Amino acid sequence: MTRSTSNSIATRLADGLIPATPVPFDANGKLHEAGHESYLSYMARQSIAGVAVWAHTGRGLMLDEDTAQRVLGDWRQTLPEAVIIAGAGSRNSDPQRATADTVAMAERAASAGADALLVYPPTWLIGHSSPDQLILEHHRQVAGVGLPVILFYLYEAAGGIAYSPQLLDELLALPGVLGIKMATLDSVMTYQDVARQLRQRHPEKLLITGEDRFLGYSLRLGARSALIGMGAICCNLQSDLIRAHTSGDAPRFLKQSDKVDLLAQSIFVQPMEGYIRRLLWSLVHLGVIPLEAANDPWGPKLSPDEFDKMGRTLQALKALKALKFETQEC
Repeated sequence: MTRSTSNSIATRLADGLIPATPVPFDANGKLHEAGHESYLSYMARQSIAGVAVWAHTGRGLMLDEDTAQRVLGDWRQTLPEAVIIAGAGSRNSDPQRATADTVAMAERAASAGADALLVYPPTWLIGHSSPDQLILEHHRQVAGVGLPVILFYLYEAAGGIAYSPQLLDELLALPGVLGIKMATLDSVMTYQDVARQLRQRHPEKLLITGEDRFLGYSLRLGARSALIGMGAICCNLQSDLIRAHTSGDAPRFLKQSDKVDLLAQSIFVQPMEGYIRRLLWSLVHLGVIPLEAANDPWGPKLSPDEFDKMGRTLQALKALKALKFETQEC
């Protein structure tokens, strides 16, 4: 892979929304065929720069290989012009095995038509006496697959592993690394510090926000695109927020930020792992998938009240549209 390839993918992602897509499952934990096909059709009509598959929202580390290949292949066929980003990681706790598994997953993604890789945080190295060189070597081997790489900074309190500023400099300098996705959840200071580091030391790298709960602010700090689970629904609203920021349309940016925040504050609440089911339930309310396809086999059980709450949130967004604050479909 050449530097121009990495730069080309970064250019295609810049100023765009990249939904992290969930997978509709039936009550038995199998791919819900009709729901899957309907969701693909829905997303093909949305204003997006690409999609992320095999990410956490799509339970990428939990999927059996046949389902994983089916999912990536269907997205590639449905969105031939979009950037397809595939997650690559491992659930193995042994560092050597985990890296080998991650490289193998990356190779399967490349064979299935992915354009870039999102590398899961190597959480198996938490508590290791000297993790930095292992983290660096892990990413170097994944980059060796030949696809552009997106780093994933998910700090420990959010379920990832923290990178020191020095390690982050080394990771961003690796050939093939086009940028970094930041998902700090509730650590605004971490996001601010890394955003500043990119502005000052790596301005050529793409800062991708994964901050659903402060999306507007994360754009203000320099993010050029958004790779978020919330992007799996109401894509046009979030894409319009990004465009408003890029074009400097401050009044529209503020109005859209308020609506996006309303959506995020309904989805990303405790239990946090329930956000995937909340997204699927939202797709039910939007008429995209049937209720029997809105299952997350690995997520927590949620009360029926939460299903109703998602419906009320989407109705509130429709009401704002009726008041002509929104010109695009949710």
